Amino acid sequence: MNITGAALVSNEPAYQGARTLWFHAPAIAKAAAPGQFVMLHCSADGMDPLFARAFSVHRVDGDRFAILFNVVGRGTAWLAARVRGETVTMYGPLGKPVKLPRHPGNLLLIGGGVGVAPLVDLAERAVAAGHQVVAMMGGRTSAHLLPSSAWPREVEYVVVTEDGSAGPKGFVTQHLGKYQEWASKIYACGPNQMFASLADVLRGNGRRQQPEVLMEENMPCGWGMCYGCAIFTRKGVRLCCKDGPAFRLFDVF
Repeated sequence: MNITGAALVSNEPAYQGARTLWFHAPAIAKAAAPGQFVMLHCSADGMDPLFARAFSVHRVDGDRFAILFNVVGRGTAWLAARVRGETVTMYGPLGKPVKLPRHPGNLLLIGGGVGVAPLVDLAERAVAAGHQVVAMMGGRTSAHLLPSSAWPREVEYVVVTEDGSAGPKGFVTQHLGKYQEWASKIYACGPNQMFASLADVLRGNGRRQQPEVLMEENMPCGWGMCYGCAIFTRKGVRLCCKDGPAFRLFDVF
C-alpha cells in the first residue's frame, strides 16, 4: 500500500452527475490491479469529512490513474471542485483484485450506474490479454451513460436505460439475452439489487461461468480495521475491503 499526495492532472465530466479525475501517482498506478480501489481524503485538512472515501481504479495510463464517481455528498462535491495541479492525499491500491482467465475467452462485463467504473480498466487489460469483450451498462437515462469512446475500440458496448432513451428499456439484467450464452466468464459491478437480479438470471443457465462481482460497500478505513464493510456470505462474514471487493456472485447472492 502506498500513501501519497497525488497531483490532479485533469477533472472532466463523465456523464450527467459524474466526474472523471486523473491523478499523477506513479506508485499507485504501477501497483494497481483490476478491481482494486484507492482511499481519498476528501477535505483540505483531512478532518471534515473525517474518513477517506473509497474509489475504484477506473483506468491506468503509465504514471497516472483515473477514478470515476457520482457527486452525491460533501466528500465527492469537494473532490469534484478540485482543479488541475491541486494535491489530494490518498492511499492504496487496496482490496483483492480480479483475476482474468488464463486463456483467451469471451468476457461479459456488466455495470450498473457508477458500478461501471472499474470495468473500463478491466476491459482494457482483457483486450490486451487477447480476450473478446462485451460491456453492458445500465443507467437511468441516456444522459447517465458512459460514451462509447470511454471503452477500447475492440469492446462491443451495449447500453440499457430505465426510461428507454438509449438501448432497450428496463434494467440491464433483463437484457442479457444472447450475451449470457456467449460469455465464458462474467464480471459485474453495481448495486446489490442488480447482483440479486443477476444471480436469479444466471443461477439456472447451467453454463458454469462462475460469475464474479465487485461489491460496493461503505469502507471507512479500507484495510479491515473498522469492520464497516462486513457482508454475509455462504462462507461466513467477510470484509468487502480486505476479502473483496471481488467475490463470487453465488457466494453472496
